[in-house]
Amino acid sequence: MKGRMRKTDREKVLIVKLGYSETLMGEISHKTSLGDVLRSTVLLNLYKDASVTWLVDEKAVPLLRGNPYIDRILPYELTTVLQLRAERFDTIINLEKVAGICAFADSLTAWRRYGFRFDPVNGTAEAYDGTQKVLDICSNQRDKIANRKYWEAILFEMVGSKWRGETPILGYRPRSRIKYDVGFNHHVGEKWPIKAWPAEKWKELERLMGDRYKVSWQQGLGSIEEYIEWINSVRLLVTNDSLGLHIAHALGRKIVALFGPTLAKEVYIEQGAKLLPKPRPRCLPCLSDVCTMERTCMYDISPTRVFNAVNELLGE
Repeated sequence: MKGRMRKTDREKVLIVKLGYSETLMGEISHKTSLGDVLRSTVLLNLYKDASVTWLVDEKAVPLLRGNPYIDRILPYELTTVLQLRAERFDTIINLEKVAGICAFADSLTAWRRYGFRFDPVNGTAEAYDGTQKVLDICSNQRDKIANRKYWEAILFEMVGSKWRGETPILGYRPRSRIKYDVGFNHHVGEKWPIKAWPAEKWKELERLMGDRYKVSWQQGLGSIEEYIEWINSVRLLVTNDSLGLHIAHALGRKIVALFGPTLAKEVYIEQGAKLLPKPRPRCLPCLSDVCTMERTCMYDISPTRVFNAVNELLGE
C-alpha cells in the first residue's frame, strides 16, 4: 500500500530518545541519561493504541524492555539506522538535540513530526512547531529557572497535548515484595556528581532512624533490573535527583527527594516531598555539574529535615 496508512490500521510512531541530550537541558553528552529516557516514557500514555518503535542507546534498553506500549525497541547503531530509513511512519517524535541525530530523524519518511529538527544552514538543532519554548529553556538559563511547568507538561505540549498527571511507564515488571521501610538511594550518575548528598549526612540519617524503620542501603548496582527490584522492595525512597527517583515514581513508591544544583520545581512527585538546602544559597540552582564553592549546597540539607519528612510520609 502506498501513501498514508488506512484509518483502520494502528498509527505508526517512532520515538527517538537515546539519552544523549536531556530534553530540557542544553548540554549534550555521550554519557546516557537513563533518567531522562525513563521520564520520556510518559508520552506512551498518548500512544497506547499506536504501534510504537523506540530508538534508544543500548545502555537504556533494559528500562524499556517489556513495556506493553512499545512494539519495537531498536538500539542506536548502523543497522537500525539503515532499517529505519527504509520504513514509513505516521509520526516521528525526536527528543534528541544532537545535530547529527536531528539530521537523521529529518531524513526519515513521516506525515507529522514533533520535537527537534536539523537546520541545514547553520548545522544545528532547531525546533518544530510547539518545541520552540523547549529550545529557549535549553539555551537560556534564565528561561529555564523561570519556568513554572512540570517537565511532563512541557513534553506533552511538544506533541500538541495537555498533561493531566500521567506518569512514566516502566517496562520491567519487578517481582519483589516490600521488605524495607526506607531505601537509601545515595549514588548519583557520573554526569552530575555534585547532586550527591554527602556520605556523613546519610550516616546521620541512619542514626536518627534507629530501630524505628527497617533501612536498606542502595542495592542492584550491577544491573538495572536488580536496581528496580530493590526500589520496589521499599515503602519509601530517600534519593538524590537521579534515575532512582524516576523509577520510584514509576513504581508508585513514596519519595523524599534531595535537590541542590538542579531544578526541583521541574520534577513532579505524586507521593512525596522535595527538600532543598537551607539557608538557600544565591547560586541555587546553578544547573552545573561542577561546584565552585568551598563545599556543595547539598551539605545544607539537614538529616533532621529528611527524617521529619520520612516520618510525615510514613505516618509516624
